[in-house]
This record gives sequence, C-alpha cells and structure tokens, in this order.
Amino acid sequence: MSSESFQNHVLVVEDDQGRRELRLEEVTYSIGRDPKCDIRLASQFVSRRHATLLQLPNDDGTHHYRIVDGTLRGHPSANGLLINSRKLRTYDLQNGDEIIFGPHVRAIYYLLEEGTVIPASDDFDTAIGNVSPDDGLSPIRIP
Repeated sequence: MSSESFQNHVLVVEDDQGRRELRLEEVTYSIGRDPKCDIRLASQFVSRRHATLLQLPNDDGTHHYRIVDGTLRGHPSANGLLINSRKLRTYDLQNGDEIIFGPHVRAIYYLLEEGTVIPASDDFDTAIGNVSPDDGLSPIRIP
C-alpha cells in the first residue's frame, strides 16, 4: 500500500474571519483576498493574489507542497511572505511551517500521518500529536 494514502496535507488558516482547517488535495491553489481565489484570506493587508500553492511529486511516490509568492505568472504580492520568520519568494513546505501573509493573517502547514489530530485551540503554538482527555483540548481528527 502506498504511503501517500496515509498522508494528509492540512493548512490551518487564521484571518479576520477566524480559524479554519483546510485539507489540501488539489494540484494548485491560489491564495489571496480575491473572491476567485481557491483559499480566500479575509484581510485588507493581503494582496488579491498573494500566493500560490503547488503540489509536487517526491521520489518515493508521495508529494509535497511548494508555496510561491504571488502568481505563477511572476506577479509578486505587495508585502511578500514570511515563512518561519524569513522573507522568501518560494519554499517547499514542511510539517509545522508558519506562513505570515500580513498582520493577523497566517497559516500553519501540517503533513499528518493517519490518526493524527490537530488540537482545537486558539493558540497556534499548540503542537500536533496525540491529544489526551487531560489536555482540555477538543481534537479535530484527520481521517
């Protein structure tokens, strides 16, 4: 059985409308405040077409996502991307990476294995992993 079936790519987005978890399955996603974007960010500080996510193959048959500032046609966003506190134009995402699009607008990328949960919390610093009832968190299970 392919290890790809056990991988879930998740983007947890926080913007002016709150927090939401998005399961990534498509090859390309546009990200920005334009209503036509695949992943819409609610903030006046975000460009209409702020970034693009691309699904790329790995040698082992799985895949990963690369984030690119702006559009695939080479039009960068006005404010750029901060990934793990570094301003970058393009980056291959890894589990736990934080992407800042603007003030109060950010996302965390997770590469989850089967049965892993994202704790439902307002704190983006909460680690991914197994949640016990003693943690006081309501887990969101990724199938």
